[in-house]
Amino acid sequence: MEGDETSILLITSYNPETNMMSINISDLLQEYELLGGTGNFIIESMNCGSLPDALHWRGRMKNILDKYTDDHSPQKIVLLGQEAWASYLSQEDERLFSIPMFVGLASRNVIILPDSIVSLPDWEPESIDVLADDDYLKKYYYTAGFLYEYDIEQNINLILQFLPQTENIALLTDNTYGGVAIRAHVRKQMEKFPHLNFIGLDGRTNSIYTMKQELANLPKNSVILIGTWRVDSNEGFFLQNATYILKSANPEVTAFTLSSLGLGHWAVGGYFPKYRNIGKEIAHRIIDYDNELIDPDIGIDMISNEYVFDKTLLDELGYSVKILPLDSRIENRDPKFFEKYKLEISIIFTIFVILVAAFFIAILFLIRAKRLNADLEISQSELKIAKDKAEEANKLKSAFLANMSHEIRTPLNAIVGFTSILTIGDLDAKDSGVYKEIIQNNAEMLLDLINNILDLSRLETDKISFYINDCDIVNLCQSTLSTIIYAKKNYVKVVYKPSVSEYIIKTDATRLKQILLNLLANAVKFTKNGTVTLAFEIRHDLEQVWFSVTDTGCGIAVEKHQIIFERFEKLNEHEQGTGLGLPICKLTINKLGGDIWIDPDYTNGAKFVVAHPLNLDKNMFSKPV
Repeated sequence: MEGDETSILLITSYNPETNMMSINISDLLQEYELLGGTGNFIIESMNCGSLPDALHWRGRMKNILDKYTDDHSPQKIVLLGQEAWASYLSQEDERLFSIPMFVGLASRNVIILPDSIVSLPDWEPESIDVLADDDYLKKYYYTAGFLYEYDIEQNINLILQFLPQTENIALLTDNTYGGVAIRAHVRKQMEKFPHLNFIGLDGRTNSIYTMKQELANLPKNSVILIGTWRVDSNEGFFLQNATYILKSANPEVTAFTLSSLGLGHWAVGGYFPKYRNIGKEIAHRIIDYDNELIDPDIGIDMISNEYVFDKTLLDELGYSVKILPLDSRIENRDPKFFEKYKLEISIIFTIFVILVAAFFIAILFLIRAKRLNADLEISQSELKIAKDKAEEANKLKSAFLANMSHEIRTPLNAIVGFTSILTIGDLDAKDSGVYKEIIQNNAEMLLDLINNILDLSRLETDKISFYINDCDIVNLCQSTLSTIIYAKKNYVKVVYKPSVSEYIIKTDATRLKQILLNLLANAVKFTKNGTVTLAFEIRHDLEQVWFSVTDTGCGIAVEKHQIIFERFEKLNEHEQGTGLGLPICKLTINKLGGDIWIDPDYTNGAKFVVAHPLNLDKNMFSKPV
């Protein structure tokens, strides 16, 4: 798909299935749609890995951009992730300068990727402040979004406030782009502190095991400043517990953190960004830009920083919280009263509940006799209700037989009548073909009627089986649409509007397709000209996916919105059909835990909405239901 005047190209550093990236993308798309955005999102992932992969990022970004800017540039570009941000800024393509750009999950201090092969372990690039350097953001037409700022100067001043005898700042970074970027930023900021020595604990040249040796050999009056640690020189990926291993190498040296890493067990504290998901906020920036509600010269917001400290480590070092900066956040505080005496409170509460329960049991015994009297009266009332229901069922049976007699007689009369004509003979080929087609159509109508009655009977008596498996609803809708397009005989335009490129739910794909086919067939039949649209939206707030079939046909009167789902109910008695399709659809989706209704606010035809649960429990359908 090429870029067009309504497309928004969203480029991520990591696979969109990565938890953090997935949440931000989902928030962005949903909020954009809720705000009335009309652009079409195209999502591309750079799938960035560890630092050795960085030599390919610049070219990978160029390939993505060339894919969409050769003929028609996208209307906007959204960048999520530090690697995607740096790769974009490393391009030298003047076509990009006129495209509005939105950014998130990135820092204002970047390093430009190399345009040729370098020795990555020895690479010491310059840290660039893209908001201050005229060679970067100021040459773009418009840039908006949310950036982190790692305030190195503030952290070093914090270290000197706690440990004024400090002589060496030992920075811990890993074998990733983020590690090299923080290292470059810290080295540049350290120039403001000429009396301090910089020691690089570099994950590009150290495995986690050799890094322990580096930490153990730190000189006197050193302080550890934790930057990043996810990947070591062997490209081994480490989770949070790796910092516990590193701390054990030299537990006597005090550590601070630039990024919250190590807080709670190693780092005393630090001054770092208030990390948060920014997907919804970027959606608002895009909408504001479209509506010309923001200053074109001010688009970047800096995510604010905060002081955070570990109370346990402060106590170990003998520091009082009174010396901390104002508005500092303190973690690992002493437990409150209710937390400290949780067991005792639980015992007292349990005893109280037992006493209350005993009191209510005594009351229940007292009113038991009165309730038995009331039960007898209720039983008599229920017997009367059961009698009324039986009489009503008998009437329904009679009505059903009357309807069935009428519905079966019509196609049978046509079959018998035209068969008799064919047996007489002396018919030309044209008339003979017409009569045969009439006989075949009425036979198929009769077969459909019988099949629908059987389906309806099995659904009402809980004797139908559902087979719940993973189903990609995008492919299901495409397959359903193909069937309708192949079978339709009029010139109605059929349109498909998926909200995502892929989405898996658990369902009985055959039954769900049967529902959509029935709705689409009805829409095509009652739309003489115009459009029939199949779409769906993911409603995470309701834990449902909503399918909709919208047409521009004759519509359905409001007073028939409910009765149209009853058996043998038809809008036009002269149209072919049994009036059982919609009741079967409603019973089927109800069995699957969903519902179906007609949108009363749509007036250009008819709009059917099918709500299906996002999370079906397969065990509930292990037996015929």
